[in-house]
Amino acid sequence: MTDLYRLDIDGAQFTAACGGNTHPDGEACVTLARIGEDAYALGDSKRPGAEPLRFTSAELKAAGIDPASFGLTA
Repeated sequence: MTDLYRLDIDGAQFTAACGGNTHPDGEACVTLARIGEDAYALGDSKRPGAEPLRFTSAELKAAGIDPASFGLTA
């Protein structure tokens, strides 16, 4: 099994999905980027400096997150 946190995410192309949940300082969005064969990085637009979490496609599916909704393929 690949250690997802050893994969380089410099230059990863993150795509945002916004769910309509708004806050006083703007809408919050989840960002997702494919970073490997079966690896994704998931970030938070409200915390751009935070390290994105890493998941396999199976883990995203278990969490109810479909990469296709971000325009990405599994």
